Amino acid sequence: MTEQLDGRIALVTGGSRGIGRAIAVALAEDGADVAINYRRDEDSARDTVSTIAGLGRKARAYQASVDRFDEDERMVEAVLADFGAVDILVNNAGLASRGLNVADTDPAEVERVMRTHALASHHICKLVLPSMRTRARGDVVMISSVATLYEAAGGAPYTMAKAAMEALAMTLAKEERPNGIHVNVVAPGLVETEMGRRLVKATAGVTDMRSLDASMPFGRVCQPEDVANVVRFLVSGRAGYVTGEKINVHGGA
Repeated sequence: MTEQLDGRIALVTGGSRGIGRAIAVALAEDGADVAINYRRDEDSARDTVSTIAGLGRKARAYQASVDRFDEDERMVEAVLADFGAVDILVNNAGLASRGLNVADTDPAEVERVMRTHALASHHICKLVLPSMRTRARGDVVMISSVATLYEAAGGAPYTMAKAAMEALAMTLAKEERPNGIHVNVVAPGLVETEMGRRLVKATAGVTDMRSLDASMPFGRVCQPEDVANVVRFLVSGRAGYVTGEKINVHGGA
């Protein structure tokens, strides 16, 4: 275990599974204590906490539906009470849209996806910034998507939400730079997660994502750890002069 994040405290939303879990564990491996947000899967959240505890770091799980400001407020208050501060915020919690064209999309779906990705990120940033400003260094990382590069048909709610999240990040980077806070975006492509598996099954009838390895960059499907490794770089001293940037994690494809 390296100790480059020793003494720092991270809050990872959607941290119980998939990319969020990989990020939470990676930050703990680098020395951070980690608060894990989850919405419904308490068992997975507890398992992630146990894994981090096994690394010798402090971890706790906090249930909250991030699209609700009152639940965000309750969660952040509890995290601050337990850990004292938040140095690193990773806005990772998300959900997919249904893949319908604009003409066929329920307005309620647009609102739900926008709330989860964009509004929730705004709310949680607002809540953690007062604590983060008191620390030697702060980091906010938004987990976006290459959907904002391609703007494919049938994905308007998701693409809109991620684009708004990225706009928030670039604005926040300018606002908080005087306070020593770095704000960056990490945008994965297709990743082997539950969401990724559902996507390829719905769009291509593929049930085993590893069957796609031969057609993927570098001969394999992107793994959650590939995304986590970019996050751990951005919040480390090695990225001490990096803010307001977006890194795509799609193998160049």
